[in-house]
Amino acid sequence: MSIPRLQLAHITKRYPSVVANDGVSLTVQPGETHAVLGENGAGKSTLMKVIYGSVKPDEGTVMFDGQPVHIRNPQEARALGISMVFQHFSLFDTLTVAENVWLGLDKSLTLQQVTHSITMKATEYGLDIDPSRPVHTLSVGEMQRVEIIRSLLTNPKLLILDEPTSVLTPQAVEKLFVVLKKLASEGCSILYISHKLHEIRELCNACTVMRAGKVTGVCDPRRETNASLSRLMIGAEPPELEHHDRQPGDVVLSVNGLTLPREDQFGVDLDDIRLQVRAGEVVGIAGVSGNGQRELLYALSGEDTRAASAMIEVSGHAVGRFGPAHRRHLGLHFVPEERLGRGAVPTLSLSQNLLLTRTDAVGKSGWIDVKGLRGQAADIIRRFNVKAGGPDAVARSLSGGNLQKFIVGREIDARPVLLVISQPTWGVDVGASAQIRGEILKLRDAGCAVLVVSEELEELFEISDRLHVIAKGRLSPSVDRARATVTQIGEWMSGLWVVHALRDAAKAPTPALPQRGREEDQQGGLNV
Repeated sequence: MSIPRLQLAHITKRYPSVVANDGVSLTVQPGETHAVLGENGAGKSTLMKVIYGSVKPDEGTVMFDGQPVHIRNPQEARALGISMVFQHFSLFDTLTVAENVWLGLDKSLTLQQVTHSITMKATEYGLDIDPSRPVHTLSVGEMQRVEIIRSLLTNPKLLILDEPTSVLTPQAVEKLFVVLKKLASEGCSILYISHKLHEIRELCNACTVMRAGKVTGVCDPRRETNASLSRLMIGAEPPELEHHDRQPGDVVLSVNGLTLPREDQFGVDLDDIRLQVRAGEVVGIAGVSGNGQRELLYALSGEDTRAASAMIEVSGHAVGRFGPAHRRHLGLHFVPEERLGRGAVPTLSLSQNLLLTRTDAVGKSGWIDVKGLRGQAADIIRRFNVKAGGPDAVARSLSGGNLQKFIVGREIDARPVLLVISQPTWGVDVGASAQIRGEILKLRDAGCAVLVVSEELEELFEISDRLHVIAKGRLSPSVDRARATVTQIGEWMSGLWVVHALRDAAKAPTPALPQRGREEDQQGGLNV
């Protein structure tokens, strides 16, 4: 038997309202890809931060390569050969990609050398990123690429990945898995946190299951099924979604030739976006991160009011120049992809965070109904099974998945006419994902128009009635979910829907046309 790369013994970490880790023991061998599986709030991320030196345990011991270690900070962890990709990114917004990566590397390297290394590593692993871009201009998916590249450049002995594929496309995930399998074959140990059970079964050769801060089981995921892993993690299989076909109603959201130049040099121009969402339907938008999703969502939510009024209509009202508050009065509610900072104020309580999108909490006299807010927050916590210390818990004290459940619940609870939601189940466990998707379908069945922007193709195929793809600021035609395929959507993500349409048109039999129609068709050509 080789000396274990990492051994944890009886790790305990207590917080005022919760015991995050309760006597956790874990062993990882060299070259092993070891999954840590558990529902949101099970203590996985806290345990990883203990290993990385971001959190100091109250009890327990850590051994690395057979030697006892006391890792006091991430710098000491990196010196040992431990690197981590966080679920919530540790990047400085005002610095460039290269400058952020440079901070964690050997100071003998020049910025120019680091920039070259980033470019080479990004090309080698298919993680496209511009080293000169400021981080604040990046999408969530692009920030995740930066974190992954930064970790790979340290040549780690132990690589910790916390939800690394949550906003990556299937193609990017395949490339990442090739990288991780290569690293493992070279002796690098990998600790892998993910709620995507099929990924764990494909990639990992060991798995530790946690529930409520304790280890509840160890298994070989290659010998398990998704159903058996779900039972180990949450005690049951997630419920099947009920997707009832129904006839959609009137148009609620209409985007009419939305064309907007980028606001900065690293943004994406929106080019003639045309889109309709009707009452009682879910329309999904797929795409590789950084292809105009952020710009489109800013324009729809009212954060960007540069569009001509008629380019965006909500329930027949031209709103292109209206801000978020005016659009909310028309029934438009919005869930952004960034939880902390945009979806919620980190230092405010959950009940206070309701004020971000609720206007009914302020009476005519101008006083805030504090008791009513706390009651609403408590109801959302109960209904969406949010693990939190009650309505007064501050947003930043929640795990990523639990905060996501609260934010989605907050907007669904507002009974929107139109819900625009980005990355609805990012970093959320299988049980909570099924619940959120089920709530979206209930909202749709109640007559709400729902627009979902997601890089999770499985999610879009599960809940959408129609699908679009966004690529380089352009939007594809819609395709019914029942007729769409993963291969087709993958091709469209590269902007190939025109080629696809021409191919389909060439295969289709030519209908008989009256002579006049034939002349018009010959004059006008094929309109795609």
